[in-house]
Amino acid sequence: MIELQPVLLSGGSGTRLWPLSREAYPKQFLALAGDDTMLQATWRRVEAIATRAPLVVANEAHRFLVAEQLRVIGAPTPRIVLEPVGRNTAPAIAAAALIARADPQHAQDDPLLLVLPSDHVVRDPEAFRRAVLAAVPAADAGALVTFGIVPQSPETGFGYIQADAAQAGTGDGVRRVLRFVEKPDAATAQRYLDEGGYFWNSGMFLFRASRFLAELANYRPDILDAARAACEHLDPDGEFLRLDKAAFSVSPSESIDYAVMEKTDAAMVLPVDIGWNDVGSWSALWDVSEQDGDGNAHHGDVIAIDTRNSYAYARRLVALVGVDDLVVVETDDAVLVAAKDKVQDVKQVVARLKADQRSQAALHREVQRPWGSYDSVDMGARFQVKRIKVKPGASLSLQSHAHRAEHWIVVSGIARVTRNLDVFELVANQSTYIPIGAKHRLENPGTEMLELIEVQSGDYLGEDDIVRYEDVYGRG
Repeated sequence: MIELQPVLLSGGSGTRLWPLSREAYPKQFLALAGDDTMLQATWRRVEAIATRAPLVVANEAHRFLVAEQLRVIGAPTPRIVLEPVGRNTAPAIAAAALIARADPQHAQDDPLLLVLPSDHVVRDPEAFRRAVLAAVPAADAGALVTFGIVPQSPETGFGYIQADAAQAGTGDGVRRVLRFVEKPDAATAQRYLDEGGYFWNSGMFLFRASRFLAELANYRPDILDAARAACEHLDPDGEFLRLDKAAFSVSPSESIDYAVMEKTDAAMVLPVDIGWNDVGSWSALWDVSEQDGDGNAHHGDVIAIDTRNSYAYARRLVALVGVDDLVVVETDDAVLVAAKDKVQDVKQVVARLKADQRSQAALHREVQRPWGSYDSVDMGARFQVKRIKVKPGASLSLQSHAHRAEHWIVVSGIARVTRNLDVFELVANQSTYIPIGAKHRLENPGTEMLELIEVQSGDYLGEDDIVRYEDVYGRG
């Protein structure tokens, strides 16, 4: 029996879809093209053909988001490999391959790895599953198979793969890769489309774990050595597997294309037409969204008058009047207005925010935590008001603050409060006070979400004014 191990790559930072996607909450965790988040949709796409639970490679900071989003949709308990630093796809896939081969729950120690970015849209998942099964014989025989997207237009935003025309046949089947091509200019992209035999590089792969590792050893042994050392000193924490930081940091940062696929003689491509889009910009999201008769795509409370070919994402009411080819994105703490053909430059906004050390580069106003979330609804010189949500059964760390006091008012649910040596419970419309320096903890012992208003007061209100004494999530 051939074992198929899905490897979901979830390390992206999401700058091109700012302000909705941010460093702490990138696009793979957003529901951009349906009810499921992009991570959830990626697992659902392969669930029917997978023989193993998902193996996810993720940023350490996103570990609880990954676990919670897969839990919500009933996915098998995943193994979540945590990257201490980002090193691109080749080291990430190497670590996944080594861990998949050493999985004690499976006697077959050399599965086929189906490597998938977790932030792509596939409109025809059944066609994708058929394509994967069609590629299995070639991968089982030792090929490193990638999936090439049949181009619909002379796109300049994607890399291309040229396939061997001698193997083209009727247009179906796995073909030998002749070369990988960087993103072309418009004239070159049109020539590729006219000539045929060129396909968009999707970044999706299927190969034996051992075969990939052997090719990596041949072409980039330094990357393999670093990944192996990082895996030899794994730090297991439940479903999380932390790669050793010192060892993994030594690895060069390189994509699988540069490290292996452009060098190996074993590269093959299967052309597919599956409704794929990498949703790499707001204009790409407009492409995959349902549009009205004027070419407008909307999400939220949007009114469009005399407006064409525009995209609007709104939390509050947004009205567009007399505009064409515009993107408007409104969140709780930021608004983006951009010409649709300039949305790739959004990354320059993020760069400016980072240079100015502004929180909007990384965080939304509502910040997700493993126990729930907090939303900073108002703040001034010596106060801050937050709306706090605590999941059923969850608890914050036992902590104290050196510069601020806190007032808690329960809106709904049950709060169990630890304040120094006192432990007591509060219900809706009851409140308490946490003095500066008091050791305290907030818990939700109930079965419903706990919501409360927190009013902070003091001479410093930064998130780093916290000393943790106990924490069930392993935070220092």
